[in-house]
Amino acid sequence: MTLKTMDKNIKFKIASNWFKILQEIICYEIIKLEGKNKSFEIKKWKRSKKLDEGGGESRILRNGKIFDKVGVNFSKVYGKLSNAFMEKIPGGKKGSSFRASGISIVMHMKNPNLPAMHFNTRYIFTSYGWFGGGIDITPSINDGLEKKWYHKELKKMCNRHNKNFYKKYKKWCDDYFYLPHRSEPRGVGGIFFDYKNQNWEKDFRFVKDVGLTFKYIFQKIIKNKINKKWNKNDKNKQFIKRGRYVEFNLLYDRGTKFGLETKGNIDAILMSLPPIAKWK
Repeated sequence: MTLKTMDKNIKFKIASNWFKILQEIICYEIIKLEGKNKSFEIKKWKRSKKLDEGGGESRILRNGKIFDKVGVNFSKVYGKLSNAFMEKIPGGKKGSSFRASGISIVMHMKNPNLPAMHFNTRYIFTSYGWFGGGIDITPSINDGLEKKWYHKELKKMCNRHNKNFYKKYKKWCDDYFYLPHRSEPRGVGGIFFDYKNQNWEKDFRFVKDVGLTFKYIFQKIIKNKINKKWNKNDKNKQFIKRGRYVEFNLLYDRGTKFGLETKGNIDAILMSLPPIAKWK
């Protein structure tokens, strides 16, 4: 049996298992950076108290020497879509059943020279299945060299799979992570993709590479700038930028809306919010 001939149950299980493994890998690397004296708050949750509809595991580390707050969430849920949401989601019109699994990571840094970093990958199945996800960073202090290196690494990763991916997914990211009410981007972009279902085996290979590339990128950025000095003015700029982050996630983010529409865990859905933000 090849991946091409596997049924939807096996494909979903393989994808979900990878997301859980990646959660373990990323958390291990974060603890290595923070030191063994720090640990994650781990909360397991279920979608339904009465029915078997899956659930997930939320892991959050706060007040570290590197991270003000970092969340690494895994979910694996299934059940029925609401009538209203059936009209919105691809494949929903052919039936209300759905399955969804994914990993979502948000890093809010103590040092304002370090950008906030976001990553997620997911696999959703309605009447058919697709992958989605991406990587993006949101600096509060601009760094042209870091931005150039970061996009170079994303392009290198994309080119391992298809020379057209970077241009396509970068534009999608720029269009998606944009605050129309402020006429400004959330950060410096990255890659974003959704409804990816051309070839399951190739798509899954790409999704795994996105996860491992994110691990490399956040480790490299932290190593390069963790000891760079900052002051109160820098921190205030970070708090203001975090306010923009909050606005996007509550007003526009698809993951937030999907989680709320499918009765996901509220704490896990709002994990992306920073511990402190400011508006002016």
